[in-house]
Amino acid sequence: MQKTLKAHLKRLKTFLNYSKNYLIRNNPVKLFKKELIAGLKDAFSINKKRKLVRYKLKYQMHQLSQMEKLIAQNNEHTFLRGNKFNEMR
Repeated sequence: MQKTLKAHLKRLKTFLNYSKNYLIRNNPVKLFKKELIAGLKDAFSINKKRKLVRYKLKYQMHQLSQMEKLIAQNNEHTFLRGNKFNEMR
């Protein structure tokens, strides 16, 4: 009886040592603090990111419209450019 009790206490002690060392290496309070700070930084910088994305989108739309204008100018089809059809009459 005493041997089994000692064995169980030894196993419990090693388990608690492993648990303590794991918690020292991976401290949940520090991880929570780090995640909270990262979330706050994202929340405070969201307006800046939104402005940057809006600028990039407007630039891409502008580039697309310029390309469409160039394609329409150099295309001979009348549905893209009505001026040439009127000139041919």
